Amino acid sequence: MTETRAVITETTGRRWWRRSKSTSSLTWRKALTRDWRLYTFLVLPLVFLLIFRYIPMVGNIIAFRRFRPGGSILGDEWVGFYYFEAFINNAQFWQVFWNTVILGTITLLICFPLPIVLALMLNELRSRRFKRIVQTISYLPHFMSIVIVAGLVLQLTSLTGTINQIIDAFGGDAIPFMQRPEWFRTIYVSSEAWQTVGWGTILYLAALTTIDDQLYEAARIDGANRWQQTWHITLPGIRPTMMVLLILNIGSFMAVGFEKVLLLQNPLIYSTADVISTYLYRVGIQSAQFSYATAIGLFEAVIGLTLVLGANFISRRLVGTSLW
Repeated sequence: MTETRAVITETTGRRWWRRSKSTSSLTWRKALTRDWRLYTFLVLPLVFLLIFRYIPMVGNIIAFRRFRPGGSILGDEWVGFYYFEAFINNAQFWQVFWNTVILGTITLLICFPLPIVLALMLNELRSRRFKRIVQTISYLPHFMSIVIVAGLVLQLTSLTGTINQIIDAFGGDAIPFMQRPEWFRTIYVSSEAWQTVGWGTILYLAALTTIDDQLYEAARIDGANRWQQTWHITLPGIRPTMMVLLILNIGSFMAVGFEKVLLLQNPLIYSTADVISTYLYRVGIQSAQFSYATAIGLFEAVIGLTLVLGANFISRRLVGTSLW
């Protein structure tokens, strides 16, 4: 009797799996036939990702093969981990590596919470007109070219720039900011915060609109002040958005802004301003050491992937929110 029940259960399970598989396949085909015009919008993004993101990954093979200009595009001979050992034993690489870690950490600690703070402040404004003016002004730096932003920073911090003019007006001595390594991180993070804080509030303001107003009414009835309402209602309400953006920011932790760093740095401040991306540019493009640069880039990508997976796992276990 038990064996008969087991056979019946197994047969029923197989039939259910086949039926559900055919039903899902039919549903997918029906949706594709009905909404094919919408699905056509995915063609160009998928082609873009295929050409510029996935196919170039094949080139990572030259991190393990010796590439010579004019030879095979996939390298001429197998060298194994030779290039990995080369940069691991290179003191200059570890200098730029720790520069990247320090600059990325400072940028994450300062530039990640600022949009949250600004979004909470904007959410407390009662004047819609003033709120729109503040949002417009804070959004504008995002639309400026990196070249323009770097030019403004260099002009402001030059010996005859606005900052030194203010210092001179108070009786101080002019400071050559862009010639002293200790000032680079402060200047970079300040310009990054100015450029990104306004644009980063968009998602948080959108998340704030999804919070039920009845929760605030109940909190006010219970005697909660504005700070208590923010701490117990607003912040938990936007926590999923915060965690998703935090995971994405951690994923780009090692990819510190290449363009801005390259435009702001000079040989006098390489000790703090030289990061992995600019080091790769000099080694890979200017010095034509393509295999060596590919090995470093692959190492950086592996670290980024590990950080994303780790942050996603911790977020899912502790908060219950994750990318997947």
